[in-house]
Amino acid sequence: MTTSMPAKDRRAWTMSMVGLVLLYLVGIGVIVITAAAVGGNGSTSGGPTAGKPIKVTLTEFKIDGNLNAPEGNVVLDVTNAGTMEHNLTVEGTGKTTKLLPAGSSETLSLGNLKAGSYTISCSVPGHKDSGMVATLTVGGSGSDNAGMDMGGSAQAGGTPDYKQMDKDMLASFSTFPAKTKGEGNQVLVPTVLPDGTKQFELTAKIAKWEIEPGKIVDAWTYNGTVPAPMIKLNVGDHIKVLFHNNLPINQDIHWHGIEVPFDMDGVAPITQKPVAPNGDFTYEFTVDRPYQGMYHPHLHGQTTVPNGMFGVFQVGDTPIAKGVTVSGTQIPADVKPAADIPMVLNDSGVIGLSLNGKSFPATAPIVVKQGEWVAITYYNEGVQSHPMHLHQFPQLVTARDGIPLDQPYWVDTLLVAPGERYTVMFQADKVGTWAFHCHILTHAERATGMFGMVTAVVVQ
Repeated sequence: MTTSMPAKDRRAWTMSMVGLVLLYLVGIGVIVITAAAVGGNGSTSGGPTAGKPIKVTLTEFKIDGNLNAPEGNVVLDVTNAGTMEHNLTVEGTGKTTKLLPAGSSETLSLGNLKAGSYTISCSVPGHKDSGMVATLTVGGSGSDNAGMDMGGSAQAGGTPDYKQMDKDMLASFSTFPAKTKGEGNQVLVPTVLPDGTKQFELTAKIAKWEIEPGKIVDAWTYNGTVPAPMIKLNVGDHIKVLFHNNLPINQDIHWHGIEVPFDMDGVAPITQKPVAPNGDFTYEFTVDRPYQGMYHPHLHGQTTVPNGMFGVFQVGDTPIAKGVTVSGTQIPADVKPAADIPMVLNDSGVIGLSLNGKSFPATAPIVVKQGEWVAITYYNEGVQSHPMHLHQFPQLVTARDGIPLDQPYWVDTLLVAPGERYTVMFQADKVGTWAFHCHILTHAERATGMFGMVTAVVVQ
């Protein structure tokens, strides 16, 4: 059964429905206009808005992000998602972030940039060469070219120039070993005083240092070399070290891994007053047992050590194994290494990825005759662990931090952490030129060729 609605009520109902329809249509219009303004995914339909931060992520060793921006005020929101310190530099603009610890961020305002391509990179030595370089495109659609393959040169569109990479790689081998000015790790000759005290002089100063051919940096040094002069002593020696600070900041010398009296430990301002610029201090102590140690600043160490202030401190003979059988291999009782090599590892600061202060092809090869034994002591003065890999010759680990091992062991690749010292030995029983390098591949190769922590064992 149906019921007839009075005319008055029908008119009221009709007006209500018209109002609801109009309200609905207005709402639809607002939604459509908003969607057109921001795009279906919530972003502006024309891409990033000028002044809106563009997210950039730094890792080992890559720069990630949608690196396209409209003309106008460009702002980068930079986050270090890696495990070590990085920064971001926009080359040619003078704009750079501070050095960002792992997990930290910084907003970098670039101001009004004209349309074009801008190279962005990490300026920590070795990081750009290891792949931390990309292109920021301002104006136009551009392309997402973050993290170009290992810092290689690119063709149009961001594609690496593989033919050029091949040429560069082969060319880098042809120059090894390259000559550069300066040689570190030279034994420091003491003045022997009437009472038998061995007196050394160390001067902290900034000096020019050639890391690889043509690459000269302002290194922070002891006596002008990287690594610093090597101090070699006998057990029981009493020493004095006359320290002169010619740097622009306060300094000290810490004897890493060496047992010394409290006031000689070199940890200003705890164990001594800081040595002011143009100031002096005398360290004096007796070494009572064998050591494979290092010396470097403790005060401002984050600046001075990566930039070159580190040296080897050895007391007694290198701790090798003799007359033992290890995993079926007999080590002669009269073994005497033909080469005893201190190898200081670094990976940051102005020195960057290097062995004994040099980067391939300027690293020194180890040259021996077939059948001879070699001893190497690694000293890691860097900020990363390095897996040191020697082709063809297993390394017998004989000591850690200068302490001889009761049970030496063989390794193919030895991981050396910051601050650690390891002594290894091997017999060079195969003729040839054998690669010797850190096995973090970006510490040894880049698109323009071998570099960094690479050398070779040449067996004649």
